[in-house]
Amino acid sequence: MLGRTGMNRLIAAAVSACLLIGAALAANGRGRIYRRDRIVRTAFGKTHNGVPVELYTLTNRRGMIVKIMNYGATITEIHVPDRHGVMGDVVLGFSSLKPYLDESPYFGATIGRVANRIARGKFTLDGKQYTLAVNNGPNSLHGGKRGFDKVIWHAAPAMTPLGPSVRFSYLSKDGEEGYPGNLSVTVTFTLAEDNSIKIEYAATTDKDTPINLTNHSYFNLKGSGDVLGHELMIAADRYTPIDDTLIPTGQIKPVKGTPLDFTRLTTIGSRIKQLPGGYDYNYVLNSGGHKMALAARVVEPTTGRTLEVFTSQPGLQFYSGNFLDGSIIGKYGHIYKKHDAFCLETQHFPDSVNHPNFPTTILRPGEHFHSTTIDKFGAI
Repeated sequence: MLGRTGMNRLIAAAVSACLLIGAALAANGRGRIYRRDRIVRTAFGKTHNGVPVELYTLTNRRGMIVKIMNYGATITEIHVPDRHGVMGDVVLGFSSLKPYLDESPYFGATIGRVANRIARGKFTLDGKQYTLAVNNGPNSLHGGKRGFDKVIWHAAPAMTPLGPSVRFSYLSKDGEEGYPGNLSVTVTFTLAEDNSIKIEYAATTDKDTPINLTNHSYFNLKGSGDVLGHELMIAADRYTPIDDTLIPTGQIKPVKGTPLDFTRLTTIGSRIKQLPGGYDYNYVLNSGGHKMALAARVVEPTTGRTLEVFTSQPGLQFYSGNFLDGSIIGKYGHIYKKHDAFCLETQHFPDSVNHPNFPTTILRPGEHFHSTTIDKFGAI
């Protein structure tokens, strides 16, 4: 019979063997668990064409959880604590793949080749006019009918010094959705130990082409209900006025004295009725996109949850969930109604390709596009 010492040694040896097997599986890619459950890969259904979709769950040491799938490089869940340490999912979405395929209004998706709107689906570049799919009234929206939110990305999970990470890559071929050039794109999501999500975008092209990438997460720091009581600050003294189809006029005006003034923490609902439908405006960030800087801060008073957005982009599209109409049933049986979420989309200005006075969105061969956004969560 084994004595206590012998039994302890046997148990220790078994545990060590299990750890070695797990490490080997993670290293050769056949395993589904990476580095002690910090990254977990699971099946998430198949597209209508039968292509398998994978979901990656990232967890940091503080218990924050982020789930991202390779269809659309889409964030499906973000679980963060409130002031009492109670975890809650703070983004809208679905618990299965099919609704993302059939009815999602870009929940959590990576948007491209050009985020936001292009007037009448047309632009001229190097003397040639290009025509895009028109999918939002008279305009092209978020890359067209099959933008980056509707394609399968190649995923490469990895543990980094900052935390668990997944790098998604996609080749947008010349002529896809009417855009010129073969565009090689990557977007990397990293969950850091300070409860922040770092999103890094990179791209190269073999022809001149417009590019404008963003993430389209719909946030609700309460987890459900409307977001009108959330307090918002946007670090922008100016915005780009729009016409009745939400296309910029080309002007840049101050927010002071308008319902768009969020230069100090202000509840989203305090002046929303002064705007037809609600907020769907591009803000000209004070940083100018020349460096990483604070773009926005959100405080949800009842839970104490906070969100700070940092970016290297020059613009921020603030959208107050105006088109949610109660027709979509999401996670946990929640019915998504008007103003049940807000979006803070860091990007270049809408329709920049048709406005020479806006910061350029043109990427040329030999150049490297790179931008970073950090969503940092906390509680007070």
